[in-house]
Amino acid sequence: MHKPIRPRRSVLYMPGSNARALEKARSIPADALILDLEDAVAPDQKATARIQVAEAVKAGGYGGRELVIRINALDTPWGAHDLTTAVNARPDAILVPKVETVTDLREVAIKVRAGGHPIAIWAMIETPRALLRINEIAACANNPEIPLTVFVMGTNDLAKETRARLVPGRAPMLPWLTTTILAARACGIDVIDGVFNDFRDMAGFRAECEQGRDLGMDGKTLIHPDQVAIANELFGPSPEEVERARAIIAAFALPENAGKGAISLDGRMVELLHAEMARRTVALAEAIRKLEAAA
Repeated sequence: MHKPIRPRRSVLYMPGSNARALEKARSIPADALILDLEDAVAPDQKATARIQVAEAVKAGGYGGRELVIRINALDTPWGAHDLTTAVNARPDAILVPKVETVTDLREVAIKVRAGGHPIAIWAMIETPRALLRINEIAACANNPEIPLTVFVMGTNDLAKETRARLVPGRAPMLPWLTTTILAARACGIDVIDGVFNDFRDMAGFRAECEQGRDLGMDGKTLIHPDQVAIANELFGPSPEEVERARAIIAAFALPENAGKGAISLDGRMVELLHAEMARRTVALAEAIRKLEAAA
């Protein structure tokens, strides 16, 4: 049984210590918001950020946007308190940083279950150890007690930990990105690409979005609202793609094509696998339409 499709084209980080940003996020057309308690928040602002994020989530007003709280790692002075507060706030998901083992996710899952409210778990993939264990981490999604649904690539941290350079085209990172995508797809997990640091370089940002999309990413994490429109455009199906998908579905539904594994459509061979891809394209387009209507 396929999981319902949820658009995650644009996933915007919002610093939990900035009350104005949390308020503004209610009107930004991102598919998902990561209300951040970790990297974007200075140590002396952690407690304030925790309170503000919890209050923002409980207050609502974010429409259909997916709300995610990124906590600090559990081995930090703030992690345990962050997790308890996040569970009580009841966001759509909790993003766990520095995931390196199954145990990291199991500890969070135990707290989530104890809270008695369904909350998904997202995992940051941002260290060499995580990449070396990516298959076993991804397999957590097959465990009904660990509601792992999304991987978020932490490309800045990967660059720091490996000393790989952040260069146009990301050649040093391509093996890590593709390996993570393969592990995720094998277990039904979505993958959100890492951030693009120069938010004024829209051409560079567009190129990296195109690369992530072509690799198979579901969306991109963002650091500035100006990046949202391009991410939504490139990680969502175009009107032409949706029209083509509907034509493929309709062609296979014709009585004369019943039971066929391949047909000819507009001079091209189309197989059943293309019909399955077409159904996903249409479902994603419909999910985006509903999300935007609820904004």
